[in-house]
Amino acid sequence: MSSTPAVPSRRPDPGTSTGPGGLTTALLRQHPVLTRLGELFAEQGHEIALVGGPVRDALLGRPVNDLDLATSARPEQIEQAVQGWADAVWDVGREFGTIGLRKGDDQIEITTYRSDAYDSGSRKPVVAFGDTLVGDLSRRDFTVNAMAVVLATAELVDPYDGRTALAEGRLTTPVTAEQSFDDDPLRMMRAARFVAQLGFEADHDVVAAMTRLADRLDIVSAERVRDELDKTLCAADPVAGLRLLVETGLADRVLPELPALRLTDDEHHRHKDVYEHSLTVLEQAIALEDRLDAQPDLVIRLAALLHDIGKPRTRKFHSGGTVTFHHHDVVGAKMTRKRLKELRYSNDVIDQVARLVELHLRFHGYGSGEWTDAAVRRYVRDAGDQLDRLHVLTRADCTTRNARKAARLQRTYDELEERIVVLRGQEELDAIRPDLDGTQIMAILGIGPGREVGEAYRFLLDLRMDRGPMSEEHAIEALKAWAAARD
Repeated sequence: MSSTPAVPSRRPDPGTSTGPGGLTTALLRQHPVLTRLGELFAEQGHEIALVGGPVRDALLGRPVNDLDLATSARPEQIEQAVQGWADAVWDVGREFGTIGLRKGDDQIEITTYRSDAYDSGSRKPVVAFGDTLVGDLSRRDFTVNAMAVVLATAELVDPYDGRTALAEGRLTTPVTAEQSFDDDPLRMMRAARFVAQLGFEADHDVVAAMTRLADRLDIVSAERVRDELDKTLCAADPVAGLRLLVETGLADRVLPELPALRLTDDEHHRHKDVYEHSLTVLEQAIALEDRLDAQPDLVIRLAALLHDIGKPRTRKFHSGGTVTFHHHDVVGAKMTRKRLKELRYSNDVIDQVARLVELHLRFHGYGSGEWTDAAVRRYVRDAGDQLDRLHVLTRADCTTRNARKAARLQRTYDELEERIVVLRGQEELDAIRPDLDGTQIMAILGIGPGREVGEAYRFLLDLRMDRGPMSEEHAIEALKAWAAARD
């Protein structure tokens, strides 16, 4: 339970001195399909260029996986140019000028030069096709994404000096930030994402525009906002992106429970800054993700960020300057469900995150290891398939600067995990069930389906937790005694 987060720096590599020729050569070597695409479109008299993220990532020396291209050709002309060459073509994005195709292992999206703008009361962009590459680039979100490589000539087109912004690690916009974000408010969420993913710093104008236009985000669908939030959370340094969301007021509209954690200190300053604590827990959970199958793991990151959101509602001051947050785990779990539902998360994600929030304090009842085997069984049963994540969250939740206390908590949790391993090997803890099933219960008690069967089942399950596995004979004896006591 280290108290020092271990989040690697993700500042951009300023190795953007790569010349256009070298950049194009590297891209074509990795994706030779681009050369043929350039020829096909040139034969039809159309310009086509690799744009946005792939160019940015190539300049940063990062792998280029997604191939996004822009062209002067209209959608029907795109289809005509690749007919008979592409292995598969789909037009689900035709309304927005986008045609998708697959050639070999490469999946490609080609979009007609365009201009996107939001009507002030609409959630959908109004699409107008354009005629020039530079015009298309002017409508991109940030200058680092407003660069292109023309396939036919290998020319790097950078009308808004994206390479300089890339080398300096600055997030700037091709047009004024206010115009850019007014056209597409979701770009404000993307700003936080790029800060988290690539280590960029948002320019003052970008931050100011995000602050002024935060309420503009209300026209964007919850699903699109959630997707950007997920990308931010799953980035290399999500805390940097989250701080930007809080600083600009966007978090008040997306995840208001997060800025609400910035509690005003009591006069004696005896409780932690819950906001900073939560961000530290998130960083420490990320450092422990190698214990989990998924990396990055969205569920554990959400749980780490939200585990204490019940504290503002449960905070009470007492005489002597003490502060308590009784039942903030239960309250926080309910708040988590409500917020994640509003963000349109799946029921599975909501259930998993809420369960972790509700259980995050359970370990602290373990004391110095006084739990009985029954208590350990209940801990495992209540965690269910989230046990490994609960281990990570509980360890990450230690942010004390007291090295001795941190070491003691780590040793204690090590012992609990060891006990779980032993009991799991002995008793199949992950599949704990009563020693008698419903059919047996009905036959033994001479009853039909109904509430009494459920009550008997729960009695036997509690008995199983307390005593461990029982023989069928002893289970029947206990069931009959329970039934007799109810008569």
